[in-house]
Amino acid sequence: MFEHITDAIKAPAIVRLDTNLYIARFETMKVYSTLAAVEHLLRRGVVKPGDTLVDSSSGLYAYSLALACHKYGMKCRIIASRTVDRTLMVQLQILGATVEQVEPSPTLKLDQSLRVQRIQALLERDPSIHWMQQYHDAVHYMGYEGVAAIVRDTLGSDALTVVGAVGSGASTGGLVQSLRAANGDVELIGVQPFGSVTFGSEHVEDPGIIIAGIGSAIPFRNVRHELYDVIHWVSFDYALSGAVALLRRHAIFAGLSSGCCYVVAAREAAQRPDRTILFIAADTGHRYVDSVFARHTEARELDALAPVVISSLAELTLPWSAMPWDRRPDPAQQPVDAIASEVAARAH
Repeated sequence: MFEHITDAIKAPAIVRLDTNLYIARFETMKVYSTLAAVEHLLRRGVVKPGDTLVDSSSGLYAYSLALACHKYGMKCRIIASRTVDRTLMVQLQILGATVEQVEPSPTLKLDQSLRVQRIQALLERDPSIHWMQQYHDAVHYMGYEGVAAIVRDTLGSDALTVVGAVGSGASTGGLVQSLRAANGDVELIGVQPFGSVTFGSEHVEDPGIIIAGIGSAIPFRNVRHELYDVIHWVSFDYALSGAVALLRRHAIFAGLSSGCCYVVAAREAAQRPDRTILFIAADTGHRYVDSVFARHTEARELDALAPVVISSLAELTLPWSAMPWDRRPDPAQQPVDAIASEVAARAH
């Protein structure tokens, strides 16, 4: 029996989809990192029950932080993107979170910058508020040791390739760091949208959308580039096709980032039968019913899709590009704007 709903929903279901293809399907993946982060901060005395925790989110982290605050008796404040839908907004409000959405912005970069600026204004007014900094504080890596233990117990870690959306970097990074500590033969394939600064695709605009939550318009310190073996950039149209195919073929209702990862992982599994391929489905598909699943007739056949393999970022091209990253560090030429620099400076 569980003492709180977070303990019941945090563990993934590992499901075999094909001979060497598996999915780690979460209801809401970031519950792992938020629970571990809040527990760590409470143990260290950085925060105490009743304190206010604040962060910026486009959706999944907001829900996870609100759940963690509910469990530990904390106040939750979210500076939200306009991508937060009504279903999530109502849940956050009932859970007791204070939610503030920034003004609509023409670009993701401006949206993220405005959210950071708003948090900084709140901290100046009330220094007792604790900023969780999911994009920059390494405390968010801690929770994924538990996920790694489940993966090892279920699949082992020999000849294992993990496919996951990069996002803030903590989920894929934390999982693979823990897996590699036990076995070095673990590959990590990161999935990015076009238009994300994290791996240098900001010069290529996706006419669909930038897929919220898996890319970034400002640098994130929690992304450790040297953990990734290969990077794939997947367009919105192909992500939609992957999400629809995952539901149609396997009855798994998962989000848009899961569709991206399925596109990549299914091809990887077919081409590399000697390896076990595990991809991450970070959340369910409920918030994508109108924008993705209602458009299921537009989905393409997955078997007909293939990436363009490139050797430099200058060759990036829609709708799907792949590039060996070979665990290289963050490129020195990656742009860092003034707001991102200030965020990074505050992280420690």
